[in-house]
Amino acid sequence: MAVKITADLSFPEVGLPSSPFSGQRRLNANSKRGKVSVIRAIQIQEEAAAAGPTPTRYQARRTRRPQNIEGDFFVDHTCIDCDTCRWMAPQVFTRIGEMSAVFKQPTSGEERLKALQALLSCPTSSIHTEKPASDILQAQKTFPTPIDQQRIPGVYHCGYHSEKSYGAASFLIVHPEGNIIIDSPRYTERLARDIEMLGGARYMFLTHEDDVADHRKWSERLSCDRILHSGDVDNSTADVETKLQGSGPWNLGRDVQLIHTPGHTEGSVCLFYKPLKILFTGDHLLMTETGLSICERYNKCSGS
Repeated sequence: MAVKITADLSFPEVGLPSSPFSGQRRLNANSKRGKVSVIRAIQIQEEAAAAGPTPTRYQARRTRRPQNIEGDFFVDHTCIDCDTCRWMAPQVFTRIGEMSAVFKQPTSGEERLKALQALLSCPTSSIHTEKPASDILQAQKTFPTPIDQQRIPGVYHCGYHSEKSYGAASFLIVHPEGNIIIDSPRYTERLARDIEMLGGARYMFLTHEDDVADHRKWSERLSCDRILHSGDVDNSTADVETKLQGSGPWNLGRDVQLIHTPGHTEGSVCLFYKPLKILFTGDHLLMTETGLSICERYNKCSGS
């Protein structure tokens, strides 16, 4: 599941509490297209956790799915149907039999780059090439990747999705008052260095409890303050620097607003970046063929 970015929103000004944060110290210096696919990704994770590390799972780990077209790139049987590769490189990957597969081999430099970016971002390392990719280092250097420098300058996709977060996407806002990472990518030193090249990170904003992944490693490496609503804090996030209390909204600097949106989890919070009118919505909204949807099965507040 991925953080959704909704652009060109008209959002009214809201009166803010005078002391919005209850952090342990003061504040200082991911896109899903099909509802069924998201649900299936979580189901596969749950089934795998219950089954344990059986020999069958590991033997199949590098097995090329027969649904792949012949050629260099392929997806193996460990795909969890999270949709990452399909929205990152739709010219190459598609969904066949509740998993991803290569339906067309890259035929241009741009298509190959996008396929390699999807390979690097796959949370389960289920994408491979038959021959070692000599240009994989060039693909690594593209992260964080600008999403659209014309429409939403300074907003980047971090790549490197984590299986711990069911393949959720992580984003970076380059901000004059301190950069903000939205949800946690899989930790890699290469990505950490590249984020530092863009100014590092002052905050790591965690939209909800599911997409925290390697938050502690990132906090230690980049010395960034983590922000999570208290309703979603558990043992794995008990040490986050700032725990939001109540229903907000809260200001993060002059032009970033955090909005409590219980639904997918009790502590789900959206981030609204006012200058670009972008709303980072976490996992409680899914993009389907008919538009934005809410999945009741994975909505803890559906009875409210």
